[in-house]
Amino acid sequence: MSDFVTIILAAGKGTRMKSKLPKVLHKAGGKAMVQQVLDAAKAAGAKRQIVVTGFGGERVREALEQLGEQAEFVTQEQQLGTGHAVKMTAPLLKDEQGTVMVLCGDTPLLTSELLKKLFDEHVAAKAKATVLTAVMPDATGYGRIIRKADGSVEKIVEHKDATEEERKVREVNSGIYCFDAQALFASLEHVTNDNAQGEYYLPDVLEILQKQGEKIWAVAADDYEETLGVNSRAQLANAERILRQRKNEELMAEGVSIIDPATTFVDSDVVVGRDTVLYPMTYLESGTVIGENCEIGPSVRIQNTKIGNGVTGQFLYAHDAVVDDNVKLGQFVHLRPGTHICEGVKIDNFIEVKNSTIGKGSKLPHLSYIGDCDMGENVNMGCGTITVNYDGKKKFRTKIGNNAFVGCNSNLVAPVTVEDGAYIAAGSTITTTVPANSLAVGRARQKNITGWVDKRNR
Repeated sequence: MSDFVTIILAAGKGTRMKSKLPKVLHKAGGKAMVQQVLDAAKAAGAKRQIVVTGFGGERVREALEQLGEQAEFVTQEQQLGTGHAVKMTAPLLKDEQGTVMVLCGDTPLLTSELLKKLFDEHVAAKAKATVLTAVMPDATGYGRIIRKADGSVEKIVEHKDATEEERKVREVNSGIYCFDAQALFASLEHVTNDNAQGEYYLPDVLEILQKQGEKIWAVAADDYEETLGVNSRAQLANAERILRQRKNEELMAEGVSIIDPATTFVDSDVVVGRDTVLYPMTYLESGTVIGENCEIGPSVRIQNTKIGNGVTGQFLYAHDAVVDDNVKLGQFVHLRPGTHICEGVKIDNFIEVKNSTIGKGSKLPHLSYIGDCDMGENVNMGCGTITVNYDGKKKFRTKIGNNAFVGCNSNLVAPVTVEDGAYIAAGSTITTTVPANSLAVGRARQKNITGWVDKRNR
């Protein structure tokens, strides 16, 4: 069983991103990159996770704490290199006797399977340090891994320092490592900043351990893409593409039909049930759960919304809402936060629902705004009906009982109650309670002025 501590390096500014947001908080697959790394490590068996922050450290910490992330934090006040960043964790890990895995907060493509493989092979090799490597299609600019005959690492040579023969090697250093904890921190005491950048480099630990006769091992990723870091907006877009492709393949393997994966965008934590069909230009964002036998899309955006089984929806936007089983959502529907659409409801075109419960079997045909409303079962809301919920200062609720019928172009001026079985005549403005099984007519009496048009045109 995996059992290790992670140190996640998240102190860099990410200058090439040209952003006020700390680089590791940029999202890929619907999550901050550093969150993707934390999740992969946790799933691989990390028992404790320490995030090293620097630029925008408070924002990084706040973002992760809001997500309930059980991480510890240390600050690297001055960015003096990766070795210096890891050394900042020494007070927390001075008594650690096991394995420390060092990860980068800008590598959102890491998988739990890869990290578990790295840990397992590190333990099996009985190495003091193990480096995760990748075989790159083009290794230009990367540090090359030069192995001994037994597969252990002889040296890591930077591209600029490599011989012509060494530059032919395509296995490179990913910047991700496993270390024996005590060996790591003892070696960091001997790392110097005697280089052009004046920084303390973590890879120098490998050379120090090697000179002490310790074994340095290397584990190659099966897919180099899993090790890719993000340093620019273009690289972020590439990571996003890879994560979404992975997610779509995962969903299809589990029995979800995706008409066109290239135009279907599903965040990493979204859940979709078997035999659901996703049509093109569907965006399913973080926190969304969709049941079985649904038809979603085309052209929908759903955020943090729970959708039941047998639901159909197209050309709609839903966020922070709940939709029960067998609901039909028509075109240009907007479900806003706090909305609960109960089983069997039918909503047609151009409807907005906000902070409301729509009871089982009710119908919202089209062209209506339903805000702050508690609606019962089997209610029919006529075309163009509005719940008038705001008086300029406060919001008020409308209550509609079971089996009520509201005629077209009616205004229900909250706070107001329409009791069970009541009818409201088309074009009415309702300001007081409508008793059960009553008909309410709330409109001015029609008056015709004979000859008015002729007089107007004189």
